[in-house]
Amino acid sequence: MRRGAIIVVALLLAVNAQAQSDELQQLMLNIEKLTQFKAILSDMKQGYQIYQQGYGLVSNLSKGNFNLHNIYLTGLMAVSPAVRNNPRVSQIMTQQNDLINEYKRYASLFRQSGSFKGDELNYINNVFNQLVKQSNNNLDELANVTTANQLRMSDDDRLRTIDRIFISSSDQLQFLRYFNRKAVLLSLQRSKDSQDTQTLKRLYGIN
Repeated sequence: MRRGAIIVVALLLAVNAQAQSDELQQLMLNIEKLTQFKAILSDMKQGYQIYQQGYGLVSNLSKGNFNLHNIYLTGLMAVSPAVRNNPRVSQIMTQQNDLINEYKRYASLFRQSGSFKGDELNYINNVFNQLVKQSNNNLDELANVTTANQLRMSDDDRLRTIDRIFISSSDQLQFLRYFNRKAVLLSLQRSKDSQDTQTLKRLYGIN
């Protein structure tokens, strides 16, 4: 009987020892997991700090780049004195003014001359209207290229544009004068006699 009790007690002790051993192993596992979690958390924290620093650096660089870009674009919107004071600007204005005045004068003279039929006068007016349209386009472009905050262009681009407008304006005025000379010559050729010719010459201001 006593022997059986001893065996029971021994078994209980063995079971208890095994249970304690299992609990100890589980505790060790938990400690190991906790250590791993702490390491992971530390890595995550360090990674987040690096991300924040990197983002701040990129953000600052981006802002700096944007500011430089904005300054450059703002500069392109400005008009320098070299552009505003370019002598060809005033020359273009003078040419366009001459074109308008001469077109109006000769359109009136050709009507008064009696040398041209209705369809011929319409053709002459169409030529004049096309020239006036081109002249207006030139003036609009000149205004844009010489006015601040209208176009994003460098000084070199603005000056090249002014040169191009000047050439176009010169060509228009030369063509108008060539066209008027030819029309005046045709009008004189159609005069019936010397008296008509003299009258037309006075009308056109020819000596």
